[in-house]
Amino acid sequence: MLRKNILITGASSGLGWGMALEFARKGRNLALCARRTDRLESLKQEIAAIDPNVRVSLKALDVNDDKQVFEVFKAFKQEFGTLDRIIINAGMGKGASVGTGYFHANKQTAMTNFVAAIAQAEAAMEIFREQNHGHLVGMSSFSAIRGFRRALTVYAATKAGLTTLMEGIRVDMMNKPIVVSTIHPGFIRSEINEKVEKVPFIVDRDTGCRALVKAIEKEKASCFVPNWPWSFMAPLIKIAPLSVIRKFS
Repeated sequence: MLRKNILITGASSGLGWGMALEFARKGRNLALCARRTDRLESLKQEIAAIDPNVRVSLKALDVNDDKQVFEVFKAFKQEFGTLDRIIINAGMGKGASVGTGYFHANKQTAMTNFVAAIAQAEAAMEIFREQNHGHLVGMSSFSAIRGFRRALTVYAATKAGLTTLMEGIRVDMMNKPIVVSTIHPGFIRSEINEKVEKVPFIVDRDTGCRALVKAIEKEKASCFVPNWPWSFMAPLIKIAPLSVIRKFS
């Protein structure tokens, strides 16, 4: 079915921004939220240049504020009438090796990427259950499939948690008109990795977001994006010895 009204969290930068532009090119209405509303206003102007007929609503949202998550999602629902797809995209990649004095950063990443994702999933699923239809999308990561070192240690753990969370919801929704998808992006250039110079197989944001939207539209249970090389690397990484994993990260 056509998912006309789409909500994206963390839309003020990176993949959220890029996906919003791609969906605008498809003529979809957009409910966009993030902490930086000034950035959202700039995004809205870009969308208007693409298609002035696309309906765009903006709201401030800190996903770590549980109460605000429910309020904002419900407000979007009332405004649009229905929400056909909700993309849990907000996240961060702060952190360092465990035990090196950066607990505050590791905890912040864990709270934003996983605990806040639970709140977003709860708010989304309340809406979908009431509507009896919808498409829930969780933006996980290729790193979810193994444990990695240094700055990726907690980040990968949160994404593994998100992948499992989404699968649990998917099991709960079997044989019901609510679809649940987990997207595992490989390396796509965005604010979260802009300071990292050497990244294998990285693609620019526009290329990556076109691939993300294409994958989301297929509504598969789980996929790796871009398909090459990540879909082919995933089964190899799952069985690789730790010495290989160490080099990879």
